[in-house]
Amino acid sequence: MNRRAELAQRFGTPLYVYDLDRVHAARDDLLSALPEPITLHYALKANPHPDLVRALRGGGRPCRAEVSSTGELAVALGAGVPAAHCLYTGPGKTASELGEAIRLGVRLFSAESPGDLRRIGVAATDRGVEVDCLLRVNAAAPGGATGLRMTGTPSQFGVDGETVPALLSDLLRVRGTRLVGAHFFPLSGARDEAALLAEFTNTASAAAVLRDAGLPMRVVDIGGGFATPYATPGERPRYPGLKDGLGAVLDDHLPGWRRGEPAVIAESGRYLVGDCGELVCRVVDVKHSRGRRFVVLDGGVNVFGGLSGLGRLLPIGVTVEQAAAASGPATLTGPLCTPGDVLGRQVPVPDLEPGDVVTIPNAGAYGPTASLVAFLGRPAPTEVVLRSGRVVSVSSLEYRRVDRSPVDLGEPVPTG
Repeated sequence: MNRRAELAQRFGTPLYVYDLDRVHAARDDLLSALPEPITLHYALKANPHPDLVRALRGGGRPCRAEVSSTGELAVALGAGVPAAHCLYTGPGKTASELGEAIRLGVRLFSAESPGDLRRIGVAATDRGVEVDCLLRVNAAAPGGATGLRMTGTPSQFGVDGETVPALLSDLLRVRGTRLVGAHFFPLSGARDEAALLAEFTNTASAAAVLRDAGLPMRVVDIGGGFATPYATPGERPRYPGLKDGLGAVLDDHLPGWRRGEPAVIAESGRYLVGDCGELVCRVVDVKHSRGRRFVVLDGGVNVFGGLSGLGRLLPIGVTVEQAAAASGPATLTGPLCTPGDVLGRQVPVPDLEPGDVVTIPNAGAYGPTASLVAFLGRPAPTEVVLRSGRVVSVSSLEYRRVDRSPVDLGEPVPTG
């Protein structure tokens, strides 16, 4: 019996297995590919498991945190990330969460629009402080190619770059805020190192233009785009030419960055944790319908729905406890009562039987917290964390209904 099957027998399925040694390796690889003194922020949206966040805090150049909710902020603080090392982002920041973040000590925010900047300012002023803000910029000209572009098109993310100069005089006067730089995040998952460097070149050029137009440029967040296989076998890419290439780009467009003028931030989520995790499921049923084979697993988009749950099927791959040659394609489904519970179609698999254990590799990012965990009321998957092959924690998320009724329920509800 292999290690994953042993863990499945011990803790049940569906089961996530995370390896902290892989987290450390990914962090060290990415930091070594980035020129110093760039600061790396971990995007908790990829996986907010406290043990993973805590692991990324270690080493000589610890990761800071990029959070987009008070829930993620609580995880980061609980894992030892100082509030002063948290960047708070997102297009829908409410007054209450801004107030909570400022109360807890966050002092760096990304403003997605003039309205967002004003809301940040009101929350800061109400608490008697002034906070630093990066203006998130939706740059007009994309650099490289990607599967998920986040700039250059109409978007809820950021201020259109070409409109910034005309807005600056008003943005610089928003009470409670100090505009200190720009935040870019043009893509997710660049196809290769050349495409990634092309995006960073475009970003650095856009930052220089905005600096010359009058936007203070003490901090530049160049975003991420670092790719890694997702739910399919494969190795994390390396970026051997990025350190020199990116350094030269920044020297050209933002001279002074090596002494922190401006300070440069990079972000990553999937690259740092994607290959640390595997999802282990058990086959519940195998059936044939009108010439097609269906393998029904005990976990579907309720445990791994980051993309497939939104109708974007993964190029998924599985490994089986007893290796065997693929006997043909099958559709992998979960246990939910919806035709949308499909993890992959035409997936090559061996002959499988109920009770067999299958493993989906490179599943450390966008797992339980990016899934339809509450749909149909099935329990959340167990999450096991390993270090040096030993189990260091076992946990699962728990959803429960909390009574938030007011004391007096007899008062009529106002109408009209």
